[in-house]
Amino acid sequence: MVGAGAGIQFLQSSLLLQSFGAYVAVLQEDRGWSKTELSFAAALHQMEAAILGPVLGWFIDRFGPHGVIRAGVVTLAAGFMLMSQIQSLGAFYAAFIVIALGSSMCGFMPLNISMIHWFERKRGRALSIVSFGLAFGGIAVPAVAWCMATWGWRATAFGSGVLVLLVGLPLAFVMRGRPARYGEHVDGEPPAATPSQAPVLAAQRATRDFTAREALRTRAFWLLSLGHGFALFVVTAVNVHAITHLKEGLGYAVEQAALYVMLMTLAQIGGIALGAAIGDRFDKRLICAACMLMHMSGLLALAYATGPAMVVAFALLHGTGWGLRGPFMQAIRADYFGVSAIGMILGLSFMIIVVGQIGGPMIAGAAADLTGDYRAGFTLLALLAGVGSLFFLLAKKPARPRS
Repeated sequence: MVGAGAGIQFLQSSLLLQSFGAYVAVLQEDRGWSKTELSFAAALHQMEAAILGPVLGWFIDRFGPHGVIRAGVVTLAAGFMLMSQIQSLGAFYAAFIVIALGSSMCGFMPLNISMIHWFERKRGRALSIVSFGLAFGGIAVPAVAWCMATWGWRATAFGSGVLVLLVGLPLAFVMRGRPARYGEHVDGEPPAATPSQAPVLAAQRATRDFTAREALRTRAFWLLSLGHGFALFVVTAVNVHAITHLKEGLGYAVEQAALYVMLMTLAQIGGIALGAAIGDRFDKRLICAACMLMHMSGLLALAYATGPAMVVAFALLHGTGWGLRGPFMQAIRADYFGVSAIGMILGLSFMIIVVGQIGGPMIAGAAADLTGDYRAGFTLLALLAGVGSLFFLLAKKPARPRS
């Protein structure tokens, strides 16, 4: 399941999430659409995820994630094929809504909920390994950019849909619901019943998981959601606009700019490996706070870059921070609130973090249209990431409700 989850993440990352910046650069030149107009497609993606999040979370809590993931793969493939046929900006938005729906249904939320249900002691490690797929997708961005340059963006989009079906659907059938449904146990081990663990088991029986309503009443829920959202100001802005910034601001070709995305991805992979090693042994909250400062420093380096050295610094800082922090966003919520209502809790949190998902690309794109470059927009988003570090520092674990 961990391997299949990583494979599905790889498909989404390589063909959509980290390649969207290449589509922005190519579509702007081919269709004449503005950065703000193209950024709105990314905003539609995130608005759809926020609206769908609570409903999807409730459905997954009740019926399990496996069926949702399979339907999402088919929907994502159909969205890519529709995008290959668009002729107008409105049609592009419509196709992207279908892509966004499929991406949400087979994306990190249902995949991570699957891992949360199957792992507890090694939850951080499992989620980090699944995130390797997200990171390795960045390595394929130069290949996607080459396909666009060689065969055009339409053929690339249609081929992406075919690939999602051929590879993603078999992987989706590997995913399962809660382990008890299959006669299995969390972490693959039956609950310990040794005398030395009796006090621990008694304490666990005296408390229970949070309901979604109870989680909403804690400071930790809001602080974690705000911290996550402020991180996504940077992540989504970079995914949408970094290639265009390197192309227009520093004179790189799209294929050359994609190589820096690949370097960022290698750093992201390093961050994920570090997270897999330390995430279950150290306070995830403090690690996330440090990663926010890495996001801030990396984006400032990109905004004020005058040559390759600062772009490399951006790729290393932002990539490492993203890889280390990303898997912990779901793991820390499961650690804090338990797994009984984790789908609904994650879905409700999406309604908050969507501010960062929408705001990042829109702020960067609008500022670039107004000023002629990305420096002002990137600087503002970097400072917001610095503020987000404080949210994680303050987000201490709440006491569990009594049984």
